[in-house]
Amino acid sequence: MSAPVTLKVPASTANLGPGFDSLGLALNLYLTLHISPADRWTFEHRSELLAQLPADENHLIYQAAKKTADAYGAELAPLQIVMESEIPLARGLGSSAAAIAAGIEIADRYAGLQLSKEEKLKIGNQLEGHPDNIGAALFGGMVAGVSFGEEAEIVQLPAPEMDLIALIPPYELKTEEARKALPASFSRAKAAEASAVSNVLLAALSVKNYSLAGKMMESDLFHEPYRAALIDEFAPARSLANQLDAYATVISGAGPTILTFAPEGHGERISAAFAERFPHCTGKVLSIDCHGIRYP
Repeated sequence: MSAPVTLKVPASTANLGPGFDSLGLALNLYLTLHISPADRWTFEHRSELLAQLPADENHLIYQAAKKTADAYGAELAPLQIVMESEIPLARGLGSSAAAIAAGIEIADRYAGLQLSKEEKLKIGNQLEGHPDNIGAALFGGMVAGVSFGEEAEIVQLPAPEMDLIALIPPYELKTEEARKALPASFSRAKAAEASAVSNVLLAALSVKNYSLAGKMMESDLFHEPYRAALIDEFAPARSLANQLDAYATVISGAGPTILTFAPEGHGERISAAFAERFPHCTGKVLSIDCHGIRYP
């Protein structure tokens, strides 16, 4: 039996306020897989966060790996996969994207596909639905992407020089439920304003004007005004973070995780204030993962 191969995939956040379904950022929470050839597909979960996941071919990682191999007409031999995770499920931190990225990488390695970055992004976009989380999980850092149906384009951007503080409520918020809160359409004027806010966010990040970037993050019109009511902690967390001189507080992905961006060196102070104000939540000071999926 071959020695196990270890694969690590980062968590990710998406939207960053107005970058709806297009801006993603990889975070230093990881899904770790120890992979060995086997007689049949099995998944062993060594983290409480993964306790409810299937142990057989119903697993999302297998489904992503099989679809990737099938897309290229390749055979995929069975594997035993032992998993650990720091990424909570259904919290807006890219747990599904991490699993899909892992499946793509497993198919690439064990079915001998030799996929390019563009091919990995293409199939990841097809499986995950949009390029922000999957792009960050695959490539790390900050990404801006757009999906044109089955095709996607992505640009890797310099990672912002900020502290990140995640406030993770104890309840799940399914993406489907969060999407139901959104309007079916926007007026042309509202869409133009929302798009302009997103454009100014990217421009501000590009010149490291983080105060302006934070203002734009908190000026989203695409999703946060409609989802804020689903997350009891969001409004008071933003208010508290603003009092502590943070740049911005946003909903991570579809939520319920709340992500605060702060000047470097201020993360621990804000996290401590969150812990006192929201003792029922989990708080973490995070950094940006600049590597993406990898074999450590």
